[in-house]
Amino acid sequence: MTDGVREAMDVTLRGCDELIPQGDWAKKLSRSEATGAPLRIKLGLDPTAPDIHIGHTVVLNKMRQLQDLGHQVIFLIGDFTSLIGDPSGRNNTRPPLTPEQIKANAETYYRQASLVLDPERTEIRYNSEWSEPLGAAGMIQLAAKYTVARMMERNDFHDRFHANTPISVHEFLYPLMQGYDSVALKSDLELGGTDQKFNLLMGRHLQTEYGQEPQCILTMPLLEGLDGVDKMSKSKNNYIGITEPANTMFAKVLSISDELMWRWYTLLSFESLSAIEKLKVSVSEGRNPKEVKVALAKEITARFHNAAAADAAEQDFINRSKGGVPDELPEVALTGAPMGIGALLKAAGLAASSSEGNRLIDGGGVRVDSVVISDKGLKLEAGVYVVQVGKRKFARVSLA
Repeated sequence: MTDGVREAMDVTLRGCDELIPQGDWAKKLSRSEATGAPLRIKLGLDPTAPDIHIGHTVVLNKMRQLQDLGHQVIFLIGDFTSLIGDPSGRNNTRPPLTPEQIKANAETYYRQASLVLDPERTEIRYNSEWSEPLGAAGMIQLAAKYTVARMMERNDFHDRFHANTPISVHEFLYPLMQGYDSVALKSDLELGGTDQKFNLLMGRHLQTEYGQEPQCILTMPLLEGLDGVDKMSKSKNNYIGITEPANTMFAKVLSISDELMWRWYTLLSFESLSAIEKLKVSVSEGRNPKEVKVALAKEITARFHNAAAADAAEQDFINRSKGGVPDELPEVALTGAPMGIGALLKAAGLAASSSEGNRLIDGGGVRVDSVVISDKGLKLEAGVYVVQVGKRKFARVSLA
């Protein structure tokens, strides 16, 4: 193994859960180095939602690392497989999306992924290119290459079957179609989350069935969200969207625990492992972990915005932590003066209800023009007020 191949293996293995089979990937890397032919590295994402969060970027970061080694990365948008619905991790049948929903979501996916990948060196494909022309006859031939017994070994299907939970026949088609993507693209390596292992292995099986050299598979961990418990998910509201404002993104990264910070460094930072280890040593020797977390927050914010926005977000956070007011505030125009403070908080979108607003006042978390409000019966006359709830929520309210 040459130094170049050894370096490529180190890059590949950083933060990964499994590389299967590791020896075959080393052989592919050696062949690529000897011939100068880049390897084809595939990542498929179904456009099931309009936005990508930073949990999705764990695999995108790995793609970028391999892209920077000179290999050809393929960003595959599963516009056809989205019509089926991925059964991975599901305890019931996933409602399929409409073609209109898929089209709308797909339009944003590649633009957002390009914040991580180099768009000039990325091949973008849609699996409808080869899935739709396959037709009924081709689908039957494809389905004949895998057995029901093997399909039922999959945990999702096995558990649902024994729980008498319905399994639709079309769900069996999903792993077959994802595997066929690897055949169509002649993939050397496919990436995915740990929940995608069955689908990724299907690609290896089908490539062998079609006379191709089987791809290797690389699974990456599912990133824990802001709570440090559940995987990052919009439904759990523990996510950071990659198109969120810089100030919000920066503050959310700073909100994670010191323990979770190190996992995020490994999976999200572009710092070398040796550099991260030095940071760990510095913290163990007494450095404030918040300083290290600030560096991570600035790196992530700069990646999806720019360095100036990251610097401004840091200063904004400092101002807020000192009770200062940000330079830019949402403008809210209300009528109905005089208005009770609880009703105003609800109308301005700073509290879900008037009763929640009153609870926030009881907790000392509401300020008007930098003055802490303690009177829940306060009525505000017509005028312009800077209203603050907690450390992050602000609005400039014009009340008439």
